[in-house]
Amino acid sequence: MSGILETIKDQLEGCSDAVYQSISVHGHTCLLIYIPSIIDSKTLHESIALPLKTEAEAKLEWANFLERLDQGIVFPIQYLKAFDLQKVVDMIVAGKVVLCIEDLPYVYYFEITQYQKRSVTESQNELVVIGPQEAFIEDIETNLSLIRHKIKHPDLKTIHYSIGKYTKTDVYVVYIEGLYKKEVLEEIKQKLNEIDIDGILGISYISEYLRDGNLTPFPLFQYTERPDSVAASLMEGRIGILQDGTPTAMLAPTSFFTMLQSSEDYYQSFYAASWIRVVRFLFSIISMILPSLYVAITTFHPQIIPPNLLITIASARENIPFSALTEALIMELTFEALREAGTRIPKPVGQTVSIIGGIVIGQAAVQAGIVSAPMVIVVSITGIATYIIPHYELGLTFRLLRFPLLVMGGTMGLLGVYITAFLIYGHLANLRPLGAPYLQPVAPLVLRDWKDTLARFPSNFMTKRSNLYTDRNKRRQKEK
Repeated sequence: MSGILETIKDQLEGCSDAVYQSISVHGHTCLLIYIPSIIDSKTLHESIALPLKTEAEAKLEWANFLERLDQGIVFPIQYLKAFDLQKVVDMIVAGKVVLCIEDLPYVYYFEITQYQKRSVTESQNELVVIGPQEAFIEDIETNLSLIRHKIKHPDLKTIHYSIGKYTKTDVYVVYIEGLYKKEVLEEIKQKLNEIDIDGILGISYISEYLRDGNLTPFPLFQYTERPDSVAASLMEGRIGILQDGTPTAMLAPTSFFTMLQSSEDYYQSFYAASWIRVVRFLFSIISMILPSLYVAITTFHPQIIPPNLLITIASARENIPFSALTEALIMELTFEALREAGTRIPKPVGQTVSIIGGIVIGQAAVQAGIVSAPMVIVVSITGIATYIIPHYELGLTFRLLRFPLLVMGGTMGLLGVYITAFLIYGHLANLRPLGAPYLQPVAPLVLRDWKDTLARFPSNFMTKRSNLYTDRNKRRQKEK
């Protein structure tokens, strides 16, 4: 054991929290090596140390002890052998307990890892009024159990990866056998196997390797902290990726219209869900183009504004020293700063600061003659509309694209807005993350999939899965 022990101690040199617990059994040294902060100490004492001490007190031969050890009957919990010393060290720092026995060229190890973790709580970023309230946490085993609680079928499969030279982060690919597109899963597996990095601390690290070189501000993957959203997506034929230490799952492939849908759409009547979707889509577009339209029209096309409204806007802008474009940029940048400040400030005061700050600064700016009241109204409506988008990443993209649209509208009028909007649409139509058309069912046009796009048909009408995600078992339920 001396050679094994010396190798382990060399590798763990400087790890002052590593413990070497020696127990003598029939005149031979048995050494337990572990890191107390990441193991279950109660299991260590009751199921490992205590049985060893019991064996030490028993009047048995050493050979008999080794034989019983190999038969797996010494300890009440499962244990395995390990021969690779480098892997042994990795096991110790990963939270396993290693048993080194004198004169044996191998070791035994026990899976009793126990990290500190928080309990399952309700979703913070994807709030729903109707439907499940539970959300993922940072522990991947708990997250897998939440998914298996939703899908109780042996066809729910998982593939395990350990990524990161230093972090050795556990990553699971989750899918339902027979529903996914084979080429999508193979591409994901290939790219995950090719990742060679020091460490990954968030699920977005993985998404960077799955982007196929696409340079786009639009999110190519859907992130969710809700187990019910993952379960529903898996049953559609999509593939989920879960990472240890991240309370968020990634779903692939995805589409633009999927990012505008909320899990709550399926927990209420199809009338209400369809109406909310239409409102959500309308205000999503407003959040991106309203400031540019206002600047373009008031600067280059005032003739299309009703006379009474034009007089009101002109009188409000009479003493403003800036152009409409400069005025809009000032307000948009100010509201972006307020929004970011509200996110970073501690939660008890963050929302108050962003709301009160917006009102106070807007009112003060109008009274000081820096910006006009109509501009404050336009920017406020735009800011509110941004929050109606269910997925934060898409909302962030719309906030970003608002600025090039604003500049084009302020320099070229409606023509600039049309050109920029056309370029954005063309860019979206060319995106195919993991081979899935980003704008389906609009481009390409798939009329059957319109049952669950801008409106949601009753569930008994949606008998087949979308071919966007699966090309095999498309039958979702029995047709009437």
